[in-house]
Amino acid sequence: MHLHILGICGTFMGGIALLARALGHRVTGSDANVYPPMSTQLEAAGIGLMEGYDASHLDPAPDLVVVGNAMKRGLPVIEHLLDRGLPYVSGPEWLKQHLLRDRWVLAVAGTHGKTTAASMLAWVLEDAGLKPGFLIGGVPRDFGISARLGEGPFFVVEADEYDTAFFDKRSKFVHYLPRTLILNNLEFDHADIFDDLGMIQRQFHHLVRTVPGSGLIIHPRGEAALDQVLAMGCWTRRESVGEGGDWSADLLAADGSRFAVRQGGEVVGEVQWDLTGRHNVANALAVLAAARHAGVPLAQGLAALGRFQGVKRRLELRGEVRGIRVYDDFAHHPTAIATTLEGLRRHAERREHCLPDPETARVEEAGTALTASTTGTVSGRGTGRILAVLEPRSNTMRLGVHNATLAASLSLAHRIFVYAPPDLGWDAAQVFAPLGERATVFSRVEDIIDGVAREARRSDQVLVMSNGGFQGIHERLLAALAAAGPAG
Repeated sequence: MHLHILGICGTFMGGIALLARALGHRVTGSDANVYPPMSTQLEAAGIGLMEGYDASHLDPAPDLVVVGNAMKRGLPVIEHLLDRGLPYVSGPEWLKQHLLRDRWVLAVAGTHGKTTAASMLAWVLEDAGLKPGFLIGGVPRDFGISARLGEGPFFVVEADEYDTAFFDKRSKFVHYLPRTLILNNLEFDHADIFDDLGMIQRQFHHLVRTVPGSGLIIHPRGEAALDQVLAMGCWTRRESVGEGGDWSADLLAADGSRFAVRQGGEVVGEVQWDLTGRHNVANALAVLAAARHAGVPLAQGLAALGRFQGVKRRLELRGEVRGIRVYDDFAHHPTAIATTLEGLRRHAERREHCLPDPETARVEEAGTALTASTTGTVSGRGTGRILAVLEPRSNTMRLGVHNATLAASLSLAHRIFVYAPPDLGWDAAQVFAPLGERATVFSRVEDIIDGVAREARRSDQVLVMSNGGFQGIHERLLAALAAAGPAG
């Protein structure tokens, strides 16, 4: 069968293309921006790519057109598709009908942490020899690809709440048929398609309604927005994560790089890994519960977590020059920004001071090691500073929905460099004014690179946050730092 995929270079639709090709289909696709790394992956798989959305891309007509959710009425290819009566389907529906219906689906949903938790879960199943398939909105380092068919019954999917297609405004995840479902958290996001949190909760309720009674739903304890979703109706066994829940953790290192796992209040093992942050500890607990539901022994799951390498663009170290580290992170929501900064700060302190004593780490976790205020200076035991570079690029950010909390989310950074292009749509200088002299707004990426290169000194951590390519800023920053001379 010949499938033509519209919007093929997006992470999700690109994954669909790779899965369809692995099933033996002939696959071609169109996108407004055909660019690496997705274009490279697709071309290596023998998938033909076309630039733009011209009607001629559907001539001769394929057997089926798979339509991405970025497609809109008025595009020549969409009007041609409808006028000619060509068969078409959304990406999530195609996935459901051709791949997921006969698999044990393990889905990860929530506002934050989906990519990391889904990657973590796929790795734990892989490490246990279960050879799962997966479709993830990022690239797990343990696999080097974002999608594969797998060889067993298990399939891990990152369950996104974004809408399905121009003709199906339900969230993507209602198509996925999960038997094991992780609900990480829930906040207001995607303001371009949802008017308020209640609209998102309704979609999450639809998802909950698709999980069979013999399945398992894993959720954080005491998360009000999710508690309200589950109160709408739940017919599936549940396990909770967090303090007082079915699964909890005792931090043995303040940065979350080592922790003990409790099940039913009893310590059942310990994890020591390269990841940091309490959010990742919570991800790990949910993954252990999900993997156990799929038959992975707990001891095997704990050991696998210690070997997990993480995900590209999730606090990914892109390079180190003259003792200055440059990180890349996908954070595009105030909660994610604050969480990432906290994890990086604690990790930096641990590196600099080599904290060996778990009891000391517990005391620090209580908050004695680090203080910050929105308008004041940041203090901590570490000598290195955090230089945060932010591109407000997501649709929700560009609509200004998070403006009231953006400045506070950056309070743990010592210096903040904000990219505000002329078409941003709101006054960035005003939004970040509460940070005082610590924050500077720039209209050109080149000026940000020059500013960071001038100010950065040995032991500093440069954290770049964007959900896009940010004009290749990471490599350009590393080059500028290398050319700037000896560190201060």
